[in-house]
Amino acid sequence: MDQTTTLSKLDQLKRMTVVVADTGEFELVKQYTPEDATTNPSLILKASQQPQYAGLTDQAIHWARAQGDPDRFMENAVDKLSVSFGCELLKLIPGRVSTEVDARLSFDREATIRRARRLIELYEQQGIARERILIKVASTWEGIRAGEVLEAEGIHCNLTLLFSFVQAVACAEAGITLISPFVGRILDWHKKQSGRDSYPAAEDPGVLSVRRIYDYFKKFDHPTIVMGASFRNLGEIEALAGCDRLTISPALLDELASQHDTLPRALSAEGARQADIERLEIDEKRFRWLLNEDAMATEKLAEGIRLFSRDLEKLERAIDGKMVN
Repeated sequence: MDQTTTLSKLDQLKRMTVVVADTGEFELVKQYTPEDATTNPSLILKASQQPQYAGLTDQAIHWARAQGDPDRFMENAVDKLSVSFGCELLKLIPGRVSTEVDARLSFDREATIRRARRLIELYEQQGIARERILIKVASTWEGIRAGEVLEAEGIHCNLTLLFSFVQAVACAEAGITLISPFVGRILDWHKKQSGRDSYPAAEDPGVLSVRRIYDYFKKFDHPTIVMGASFRNLGEIEALAGCDRLTISPALLDELASQHDTLPRALSAEGARQADIERLEIDEKRFRWLLNEDAMATEKLAEGIRLFSRDLEKLERAIDGKMVN
């Protein structure tokens, strides 16, 4: 018998791709033993509502009050809570945790840089080296330029809400450590536009987008890590087996862990280097034009920023409610 068939698909995937848990819940991270973990305000809010994590919110409120800056109380409380969850996750994983900058700063380069530096400072105060943190920023032109500055300071970034090839190439040229193309949200848009209920994995627009980015990066030796995100089904994950990293929800991790048929490699650097690909030259005008010409990417980037902002507002309301209670 082929040895791989005795392993779960999750174990097979881990042999060719770094698996990242898309959750802020510690028990699930313990269960699936991923290399890295990622958080966002929605995941933090969900986890913080569980009794075993309630103390982290109380600690963040107490710390923010102690800073003596009422105008920045909520900013401080959210950042402290985000870092506290990140520190707890880092106890459970060998790699990095992604921590998100306020999405409402997505078009403000300087404010994004300031908040990112503050998050790193808070981590370092807890004895966590910046090498173990990825600062998550939206892939706007301003976000990419902020990431370029931060990377030069040794602050590694995860450029998220990435839906287009031009965003990916701009990130690579800026020296960004990692990008998160959103596979499932790309699929969602195309299903809505086409009226189709589904796409086979080989034709899935989100899968094809990540494959194109992966091949381009390997062809031109860009070290930026490609981490597929926002999966809707196992077929998408299987079609990207071999990608640098994949961040996967607990439900899909469970499906992968329960299946044991052979999982073949779909992407490889060797194959990408043989591809016939032209280099794309980008400046700000070309970036904005090509992004504008991509209706899906333009709409999903704007929607994603709005959704991330709403999630943060929910977290802020939860912190407010806890103060009242």
